[in-house]
Amino acid sequence: MTVSVILTLVGSDRPGLTNKLAEAVHAAGGNWLESQLARLGGKYVGSVLVEIAEGDSARLEAAVNAIDPGMLTVTVIAAAADGAVEGHALAMELVGADRPGIVREVTTVLAGLNVNIEDFDSTVDDGAWSGERIFRARASLTVPDDVDPDTVIAALEAISGEIMVDLTVLPTHEPA
Repeated sequence: MTVSVILTLVGSDRPGLTNKLAEAVHAAGGNWLESQLARLGGKYVGSVLVEIAEGDSARLEAAVNAIDPGMLTVTVIAAAADGAVEGHALAMELVGADRPGIVREVTTVLAGLNVNIEDFDSTVDDGAWSGERIFRARASLTVPDDVDPDTVIAALEAISGEIMVDLTVLPTHEPA
């Protein structure tokens, strides 16, 4: 029998680090299923979903923590059973002038509408012509069936006249 575990990691970035992580997962008998890895704030950060034989989690944890002791911190936790949120999928893109608190404001609106954030990425770029910093966010959302996408757009646009919102209804994937 197999179980799924999540590796969370943060450390000093260097070439070959993802390969070392993949080798450690493989050596422990794990199967790398999904991942999100990035360079963030000058560090290598990420999460990896691994399927492994029941009882081999400690072996996996030892293998990944031996990669770069003191330079890479890896935590292994059990993955939860699939607790998919019911609703329809939306893709969201936000663009606006950067300012403190914008993520808090956006997530407050979404939580108030009972919208679940499945994936969230954000960046801040220098505006090409204005010189102002531009905040950009992309998210995959699950919106309850009783909430109209136009309600979500209106609520997000009400945060500030400087935010542009683009929501796209995505096909709902039926469970296999």
